[in-house]
Amino acid sequence: MSEENKKLPSVTTVTGWEKKKFFANWRRKNPKEAGRVTRRGNKLHSVIEDYINNKKLVLAEIPPLECDLFLQLKPELDKLDNIVALEVPLYSHKIGLAGRVDCIAEYEGELCVIDFKGSTREKQKEHIDNYMMQSTAYCLLWEDMTGQKIDKFKILISCETGETQVFTGKPSKWVKSLFEATKMFWREQNV
Repeated sequence: MSEENKKLPSVTTVTGWEKKKFFANWRRKNPKEAGRVTRRGNKLHSVIEDYINNKKLVLAEIPPLECDLFLQLKPELDKLDNIVALEVPLYSHKIGLAGRVDCIAEYEGELCVIDFKGSTREKQKEHIDNYMMQSTAYCLLWEDMTGQKIDKFKILISCETGETQVFTGKPSKWVKSLFEATKMFWREQNV
């Protein structure tokens, strides 16, 4: 099979590969909670996209949890300007990945890849390497597809505990980890 016809793995599959077994086991043991957090994430993303697209939001029609998470995150969303991409598919045979970026926009005047997350509780930076690699991948994919380099990313997390977290990173610090994760993925696929 030629490189051009080879199916590209998703960014989230590759960056989450190391944690895959843990989460598969957790989902098997906690099916209700797994379903709840999946629905929460999908609904929160949908509300954020509608807000960024200037669609009229009727807060009373949004489920209470997702409404609270959105309202917590709204001050950070209001820092976005000059939206370049929202839920846009990206891919690169050179990089060997494909995915859908949440957002590319100026955040406080600086062009960034922006990833939106909902969480049950606050995250520790040392536990979100997969998020950092995911955002790095979108920076690289965007540059490969458009020629436009993005030197910064933001990960915006709205937590059920009432906290909003903003993690900032530079793709240059995560490229090596991303490529190691990609190699590990392919090695375990026996390809």
